Amino acid sequence: MLLGHEKEYLLHLPTPLEYLPSVSADLGIELYIKRDDLTPLAMGGNKLRKLEYLLKDALNKDSTLLLTVGGIQTNHGRLTCAAARKYGLKGAIAAVGDYPDEISANLLLDGMMGSDVWIRKPEEGRSEDELLDETVKKVTAQYEEDGEKVYFIPMGGSNELGALGYYECALEIASQIRGTDLEGCRLVSTVGSMGTYMGLFCAIHNENLPMHLTGISILLYDDIKQYASDYYQRVSNYLGLEKAACANDFDLVTDYDRGAYNNPCREVREAMYYMAEKEAIILDPCYTGKAFAGLLEMVKEGRIKQGEKVVFLHTGGTPGIYTPHHRIEIEKERGSFIHRI
Repeated sequence: MLLGHEKEYLLHLPTPLEYLPSVSADLGIELYIKRDDLTPLAMGGNKLRKLEYLLKDALNKDSTLLLTVGGIQTNHGRLTCAAARKYGLKGAIAAVGDYPDEISANLLLDGMMGSDVWIRKPEEGRSEDELLDETVKKVTAQYEEDGEKVYFIPMGGSNELGALGYYECALEIASQIRGTDLEGCRLVSTVGSMGTYMGLFCAIHNENLPMHLTGISILLYDDIKQYASDYYQRVSNYLGLEKAACANDFDLVTDYDRGAYNNPCREVREAMYYMAEKEAIILDPCYTGKAFAGLLEMVKEGRIKQGEKVVFLHTGGTPGIYTPHHRIEIEKERGSFIHRI
């Protein structure tokens, strides 16, 4: 139990913390990677830490179906459906977007698990949030009419309860580095819906853990530090945290979002190829690849200093490389590896 909240045990912890010798030698820093991509269930990823707490709450409320929202290729949706299936519940996803030309990547895995995916076409003059809210209400009513008890999980599992997953992860990392020369390191996390970053921040800030947290945003925010400050206040009130936080307490980098969410970017693919060639670790083009590309630029620009000790959080998302608009570009750029004889 953490801060008065129970969880279901979906993971085998701790996840590994590995040194990256080849990349470290190239960059002139000491780079480690926290392997939260190696979690079990449906090809793994960071959302399972949040889902341990959210699933327990759903079971306590006698829910029969987990419903969440996200992009059509949502990693969080895939893992929500996986957690549901593992515990005998149904899983469903609501998404806004154009119907895909092919069923692949996360969407294919959703179908393999027998989960429903409800796709709402975009409408001119109406926001995605508005359409998602409307769709959630509609499908919830339909499920309840069929006798289901629906438990709704927000995008990314990013709410006050879900934050506990990465509060716990920060404590886990602290236990792995305590008494080593990694004490005082920089922990680098991708920032999407911010649930992972916020859970880490809450623990580091309130438990005085020996690390500094840097978040690299992979989507556009109007005012990311104000958003973080408001989010922290909600989590703090819910969990009963003692320490206050203001906007300036958050180290959040917005220079490397590449102008959009989940857009294909050559610089991101190059960073993915580099990690794969040097360390045989596969990053994804939406989250970890984009954040790692940002890390590389921070080193080049001197924002991460030579000799600095850095832990990069690998949050998973590997099925994203099979999304058509990413896969096709990778095929074009890397097709020469095939030799006909």
